[in-house]
Amino acid sequence: MSAAAELDRLLAIMARLRAPDGCAWDREQDFQSIAPYTVEEGYEVAEAIGRGDRAALKDELGDLLFQVVYHAQMAEEEGRFAFADVAKSISDKMIRRHPHVFGEAAARDAAAQTEAWEVQKAAERAARAETGTLAGVAVNLPSLTRALKLTRRAARVGFDWPEPGAVLDKLEEEAGELRAELPGADPARLADEVGDLLFVLANLARKLDLDPETCLRGANAKFERRFGAVEAGLAKEGRGPADASLEEMEALWAAAKRAERGG
Repeated sequence: MSAAAELDRLLAIMARLRAPDGCAWDREQDFQSIAPYTVEEGYEVAEAIGRGDRAALKDELGDLLFQVVYHAQMAEEEGRFAFADVAKSISDKMIRRHPHVFGEAAARDAAAQTEAWEVQKAAERAARAETGTLAGVAVNLPSLTRALKLTRRAARVGFDWPEPGAVLDKLEEEAGELRAELPGADPARLADEVGDLLFVLANLARKLDLDPETCLRGANAKFERRFGAVEAGLAKEGRGPADASLEEMEALWAAAKRAERGG
């Protein structure tokens, strides 16, 4: 079947699920209750891409598309907009933001297109009366991603460290401030200093042309892998982590680290 036919089929399925005689669970949902699933599906798409699993990617993209259809169906029920309006909105936006493709503007390389894209987005924010350099950065983004976007915006107007080494200096400063708060153990002060430390780390990733979420995702996977090796090593002796000393687990951890590095 054609893409249009399959999309029509999906829209009809969604409408049927939300019908008075449809699925009780689907009828009870609203924008707020569905939003977490929408975010989750986006992450599952990214995970499938990271694994290089194209079959899973197809399924996850379908799940993500269903989220778009779900929100559009609820909006249509409110008389606000429908799926066709969503599709029209993004089509119009892409044409507007690519005048070098769909209009008379001169051809652009990737760097020029990135700059022009940001200029266009700034104009769109201004048209929505969103003022200020940092306007429009979504509050509900993952915090590291939001830190990355906020500091990118600030860097475009010259508010930035000159090079990564200067960020490392700031990182050491923030670590010192956190260390100074440890004796008092005031939760609010500790949270404030840890937040500063994480924010500077997000800046450091940006200065190194890295994505902090991707970096942390990799670190999480590495921790899981190495801790799994620790558990496997203890299991050979009929034990678990609760039965081992910290020194024993650290030795198994070091062994796992050496094995990963081929040492």
